[in-house]
Amino acid sequence: MNWRWHKFFLSAQTRILIWLGILIFLSVVISIFTIRQILSALLTERVQRSLEQEIEEVQRLIGGRNPSTGEPFGDDIASIFDVFLARSVPEDDEFFITLLNGEIYQTSPIALPDRLNERSSFLQSLAQVKHPQQGTKKIGWETIIYLAYPIETNGDGTSQGVFVVIQLLENKQREIDDAVLVAAKVIGLVMLVALGLAWVAIGRVLSPLKLLTETARSIHDVTQNLDQRIPIRGADEITELTMTFNQMLDRLQTSFATQREFINDASHEFQTPITVIRGHLDLLLVHLLDQTAPEMRDAVNLMHDELDRMSRLVDDLLLLAKAERPDFLSLELVDVDRLTQELHAKATALAPRNWQLASTVSIRIVADRQRITQAVMNLVQNAVEHTHPEDTIELGSKLTEDPTIKGICFWVRDTGIGIHPDDQVRIMQRFARATNTRRKSHGAGLGLAIVKAIAAAHGGRVSVSSKLGEGSQFNITIPLDPPQEATFR
Repeated sequence: MNWRWHKFFLSAQTRILIWLGILIFLSVVISIFTIRQILSALLTERVQRSLEQEIEEVQRLIGGRNPSTGEPFGDDIASIFDVFLARSVPEDDEFFITLLNGEIYQTSPIALPDRLNERSSFLQSLAQVKHPQQGTKKIGWETIIYLAYPIETNGDGTSQGVFVVIQLLENKQREIDDAVLVAAKVIGLVMLVALGLAWVAIGRVLSPLKLLTETARSIHDVTQNLDQRIPIRGADEITELTMTFNQMLDRLQTSFATQREFINDASHEFQTPITVIRGHLDLLLVHLLDQTAPEMRDAVNLMHDELDRMSRLVDDLLLLAKAERPDFLSLELVDVDRLTQELHAKATALAPRNWQLASTVSIRIVADRQRITQAVMNLVQNAVEHTHPEDTIELGSKLTEDPTIKGICFWVRDTGIGIHPDDQVRIMQRFARATNTRRKSHGAGLGLAIVKAIAAAHGGRVSVSSKLGEGSQFNITIPLDPPQEATFR
C-alpha cells in the first residue's frame, strides 16, 4: 500500500496537479489580498469625500443667515452649530462633534463612544487647531478618519469653535472582511472543482504516456510483444512522442529479428568450417604421422589447438549473445545443497588442489541448474588457472546477508595471487584480464563476462573481493524469486 501511495504522489499527473494547485492557490491569495486592499482604499476615499461634504455644509452656513432671525450669523458660532446639527443627520458610525472655546458644545448623535468622550486627549488637541486638519488615527483597537474645521468670528480670537466630523471604520471594515471571506470561500470551492476537472483533463492528456509505459513494461518476450503498437490520436507533442516510440519498436523488432537470425546462422556457419578443418587436420595428421618432420607435426598440432580455442571463443560469444534472450534460462526447482555438492565433486576433477566444501544450505530455489553450474565452474576454472597445486580452493553456498537482495550466494574462494584493486571491476568486462597475472589463460577473457550474464539473467549479481598475494573470492547471488520473463521448465 505504501508503494502504491508513493507511486501515486510521484506520478506526473499528481505532480502537475500539485503545481497547478499551488499556482492557483497563490493566485487566489494574492487576488483576495489585493481585492481587500482595493476595497479598503475605496472605503477610505469614500469616507474622506463624505467628511469634506460635511465641511462644505458648515462653510455655507458660516457665510449664510440664521433662519430664526434672518440676520447673518456673524460671530454667533453656537447658532451655526445648532442649525447644522438640526439639519444634518450623520451616517452610520459617523459623528458630528462641535467644540466651543475648548469644550464640547453639542454632538450628533448625542451618545459618543467612550474613547471619544470630552476628556479624550484626542478631542482636547482638536479643540486647539488653528487650521483645517484631516487624518487617520488609531484609538484603542479601532481606526477612525477625522476632519477638524476651526471657526473664528472675532478678530481677537475670544470666540473660537471647531467643527469635527469623525467616521469609525470598524464596522465598514468588518463588512469588507466578511465580503472578502465569502469571496474566498466561493473561490476556494470553485478552485477545488477546477482542480478536479483539471485532474481528469490532465489524465486524458497523459493517457498516451501511460499506454506507452504499459506497452514498454509488457515487452518481456521479444518474440511476442514487440509487435504491439500504441494508437495514434491527435497532432500534439505527445502524439509525436507516440509516433517516435512506435518507430523505435519497429527498429527494435527488426534488430531482434536480425539478431535471432544471426545467432541461428552463426551457431551453424561458424562451427561447421571449424569442424571440417579440424577433421581434415586429424586426417592429415594420421596419414603423415610417420612421414612428416616433427616441425610439421608441431605446426599441425598448433593449428589444432587454435581451432579448439576458436571453437570455444565462438561458443562463448554465442552464449553471451543469447544471454539477453528470454529463452536463455530454463527454470526448474533446484536443490541448493545437492547442487553445491555436485559442483564440488566436478571441481575436484579439474586439477590437484586443496579442495574444500565450506558450507551448504538446505533450500530449494527456482533457477536454471545448467546455467548456474556453468557459472560456478567458470569461477572454479578461473581459480585453478591462478593458483598452484598447494593452494586451497573453497566452494560453498549460503543464504545472503545483504538486505538489498534476498537469495542464495554461491562462492568460490582461493588462496592464489589475488587481483589488483584497479582490475576488480574491469575483469567483469568482455576480453578483460587481470594485469598482475603471470599465468597464461587458455580462455579469451569471456569467462567472467559469462558468469555476470548468467547471474543477471537470474536477476542476481556477481561480486569479487581480493587482496594481492592472499587470494580472491567471487560471489554469485541468485534471488529467491525467479525473473518473470524466464521460461519455466
